[in-house]
Amino acid sequence: MNRIYFFTVAILFYLASCKKPPVKETESSSQAQASTPEIKQAEPVQVAAQEVRWLTFEQAVEKSRTEKRKIFVDVYTDWCGWCKVMDKNTFSEPKVAQILNEKFYAVKFNAEQHEDVVLNGHTYKFVTVENRGYHELAAALLNNQLSYPTVVFLDDNFNMIQPLPGYRKPEEFHPIIQFIGEDHYKTTKWADWQSSYKSPY
Repeated sequence: MNRIYFFTVAILFYLASCKKPPVKETESSSQAQASTPEIKQAEPVQVAAQEVRWLTFEQAVEKSRTEKRKIFVDVYTDWCGWCKVMDKNTFSEPKVAQILNEKFYAVKFNAEQHEDVVLNGHTYKFVTVENRGYHELAAALLNNQLSYPTVVFLDDNFNMIQPLPGYRKPEEFHPIIQFIGEDHYKTTKWADWQSSYKSPY
């Protein structure tokens, strides 16, 4: 009897010792659990709202057939250093991108591209000059002043409002695109707008 009793106790003791110990919440596991909700909160980054949705001229023309908007054109070249700086510093700024996306069809146009562009019934072509050249549409948009970067504002029928040469910081650029994008330019002088403008920066 005693042998059976001790044998049973020994088996129970052995089985108990084989059970896996409860997992303790280590510092790393608690950090992982604590970081999980933070990761979930950080996931929905609104990239579209913070980046300019660039179109080609052809895409802008197509979109304007169903919904009229003013046209914003960034005229650049691949070799233009200040064009790249404006891409990085100005067009990537969320408040600038928001206005360009909401009030304009934003067009990125390489002033030295070789592809033809048809606009308002006219075909614009690339013109070869020595080792480089330029696109006829770039010359038309910039009034033959081929300076880069230059941005151009067109109305909803692709008629010229204003070309604007040179690099602009976000805080300099924001009042300009708001002035034109919200149609203040139709009723308000630029000097008056500057005095009433409230900067978000």
